[in-house]
Amino acid sequence: MAVESVRIGLIGAGRNTRERHIPGFQGVTGVEIAAVANRSRQSGQQVADAFNIPTVYDNWQDLLDDETLDAICIGTWPYMHSTLAIAALEQGKHVLCEARMATTANEAQAMLEVSRAHPSQVAQIVPSPTTFKVDKLLQRLVHEGFLGNLLSVDVEVLGQDFVDTTSPLHWRQNRYLSGFNIMSMGIWYEAMIRWIGPAEKVMAMTKVTVPNRQDYDGSWHTVTIPDHIDILSILANGAQAHMRVSAVTGLSPGNEVWLYGTEGTIHLDQRMNVFGGKRGDSGLIEIPNPSQDQYSWHVEEEFIDSIREGTPVARTPFDVGVHYMEFSEAVTRSAQTGQAISIPI
Repeated sequence: MAVESVRIGLIGAGRNTRERHIPGFQGVTGVEIAAVANRSRQSGQQVADAFNIPTVYDNWQDLLDDETLDAICIGTWPYMHSTLAIAALEQGKHVLCEARMATTANEAQAMLEVSRAHPSQVAQIVPSPTTFKVDKLLQRLVHEGFLGNLLSVDVEVLGQDFVDTTSPLHWRQNRYLSGFNIMSMGIWYEAMIRWIGPAEKVMAMTKVTVPNRQDYDGSWHTVTIPDHIDILSILANGAQAHMRVSAVTGLSPGNEVWLYGTEGTIHLDQRMNVFGGKRGDSGLIEIPNPSQDQYSWHVEEEFIDSIREGTPVARTPFDVGVHYMEFSEAVTRSAQTGQAISIPI
């Protein structure tokens, strides 16, 4: 059976696009990366030259007008994701959109509504890869009742460097470019809901350690996106969750997860090793994680499979992206108001 040819256009070609998406697409039979539009003609040409992409467009509008393209990969900062995804879907193109999904929950919802109005187009968000190695194991342990009834979850995502007071403003610290996204909070929340489901209410306290930073052009900006957050959540399954995300915790132990249940405890350490213990055990022991059960990066291949075969998007559909954007926005709303914020589920 002949492999259906798929022609891809890139809008935005930052590090993740160059390191992940371009090699991923180029490794799939019958896929051609046919065009690129980056922030400037010059930067687009540099990407085209490096990866043998035949066509460079001056802007994203011209790329979307190319009727020979079947799909686009959006690699811009979040502030453009909604505009580009909606325009591409309305022009009959499949969409793979870089995480984070958008800047606001309303933008994400608009993306979802347009995708539902164009069901023949694949609409996929690049998934959080942080816990790919252990997702299947954790899902199995929770499903099989290792924990009994889940009581609480602790997720700590901690940088190990002290606060940097002199670095220039990063796009992730720029509210206009990043919206309600905060550090890697949404990435880890997306991973967490794979194992135990969504939150329905959040309370949060946040801190901006360096309130003003200079841009690369030397101008000063007020920073309103925090670099340290504590979040308490009530999950839809009745358990509670505590998530701490910080970029300023010098000499911290790093990332770790604890799942506490009525009959068992599960611990995920910094190296993505899983430990567990049951009622009556003297302590935790490492739980084997067979290599054949460990998912690895196949995002581009799965996107193409969805185009060719109609395979449903599993990592990550737009509706899941909408939910983590609702969670992300609720965290900021709670920190601003001092109130618990409910999340639609």
